[in-house]
Amino acid sequence: MRITTLEKIIYSLCVEDLQNVADDVLGRKLNANEVLMLENKIGDHIDWYGAIHNAIIKNIILNK
Repeated sequence: MRITTLEKIIYSLCVEDLQNVADDVLGRKLNANEVLMLENKIGDHIDWYGAIHNAIIKNIILNK
C-alpha cells in the first residue's frame, strides 16, 4: 500500500458549490465580493475533526 503525501487534498469545495447553495438559499448567484467573503469564512463553519473522526469510526473501526 502506497502512503500518500501529506499535502494531498482529500476534499475541497469549489465556487460552483457555493453558487449552487446560494441559488437555493438566496434565489440568486453570489457576486465576486460575496464569494471572496465566504472563501475567507467557510472553513470556520466546517467541523473538520468531527468529519474525519466519523469517517474513521464508520469506515475503519466498524468496517472490520
